[in-house]
Amino acid sequence: MDFDTAIDIAEKQEALLQFLHFSRKDVWDLGNVIVSEIFDKKYVLATSIRLINGLIAFQYIPEGTNLNNNFYLTRKFNLVRDKENSSLLTTLRWQKKDEGLAYQGLSPAEYVLCGGGFPIVVKGTGIVAVALVSGLPHLQDHDILVETISRYLGVSGVPRIPLDAGL
Repeated sequence: MDFDTAIDIAEKQEALLQFLHFSRKDVWDLGNVIVSEIFDKKYVLATSIRLINGLIAFQYIPEGTNLNNNFYLTRKFNLVRDKENSSLLTTLRWQKKDEGLAYQGLSPAEYVLCGGGFPIVVKGTGIVAVALVSGLPHLQDHDILVETISRYLGVSGVPRIPLDAGL
């Protein structure tokens, strides 16, 4: 799959997966949908939902994950918060232009280019939180978020980037 096609899909995902509201109850409910997926698929995967101000409102760090996963959650959060797109969409856009963190003036200690961070956008308000996962290949990290947020919102037909897309 080429970058333009993948970018188009990631943009459509973000346009389709927007919330009407996002309360702390929604944080809990969405977090539990993500954790249920982790259990069902037997993934070793850390997850977090962080409000845009950085407050960790939900987090699950299972056996088999470690502090490195937590660092990735934070670095993915920083990228989504600052660029206001999924970490995968930003990564694809920059890879297409052969630009990395250094080109953008960003430190790899604070940011990472990979999938696994998805903006929680409330229609008419903007980005209010970020859903995050860490522990699988980055396209799969992104896809789990798309799948679980789609399920939570009851949105069907959301296009997906194939896990073997080679990106």
